[in-house]
Amino acid sequence: MKFLSWKIQLALVLIGASAVFYGLNYLVFHNFSYMSRLFLGQLGFLPISVLLVTIILNQLMAQRAKTAKLAKLNMVIGAFFSEVGTTLLKTLAAYDRHLADLQRQAAHISHWTGPDFARFSQGLAQEDFDIRFQAGDLEGLRDFLVQKRDFFLRLLENPNLLEHDSFSGLLLAVFHLTEELVQRPSLDHLSVPDQQHLAIDAQRAYVLLLREWLAYMAHLQQHYPYLFSLALRTNPFDPLATPEIT
Repeated sequence: MKFLSWKIQLALVLIGASAVFYGLNYLVFHNFSYMSRLFLGQLGFLPISVLLVTIILNQLMAQRAKTAKLAKLNMVIGAFFSEVGTTLLKTLAAYDRHLADLQRQAAHISHWTGPDFARFSQGLAQEDFDIRFQAGDLEGLRDFLVQKRDFFLRLLENPNLLEHDSFSGLLLAVFHLTEELVQRPSLDHLSVPDQQHLAIDAQRAYVLLLREWLAYMAHLQQHYPYLFSLALRTNPFDPLATPEIT
């Protein structure tokens, strides 16, 4: 028995228990015909039992587990935007030559609903952005990202985030941008092709960051209005935004 898996052992125990109970039934009532009808009736209900337990019940439990996991993930995503995301989004937006267009489109974000956030996010395209760097622009960005590197690493170690494809992709894009900036001994005299390469890396992170921010804003609006209020008052695309209520 020690060479059998626990599942096989459990199956043998359950079959043996069933045989014992059927044997006791026959010894007490001596009615094999009734036992046969009872067995066939229970056997006929077995497919329905399998349907209820393995499909419907398991699906409900999986959905509940997914909802609980998503709630935990949104807490982690909230910590990301509080610690890094909002500041990084505002920093990268300052280099976007199409920022004015984006600001006009997001002018009424306080009145958006969940579908509005999703529709705006899905409509974003790479040509909607144009990140450009000049000499001297990148040192502050590098220092900020290096300061937050340990925070990024801790997020990457979170196994739940690996199942969130879009957010894990964002983290990898930001981490890659950090490594690109760190690997250069000086950021003051970059060649034009090198500036363009870094701009492409920054734009990749910028677009992914914006999409995650929109999804997070929709989540806050639906579930946490008080957090949504603060997010609106620190909106990185509103030049007049202030955390103070006037």
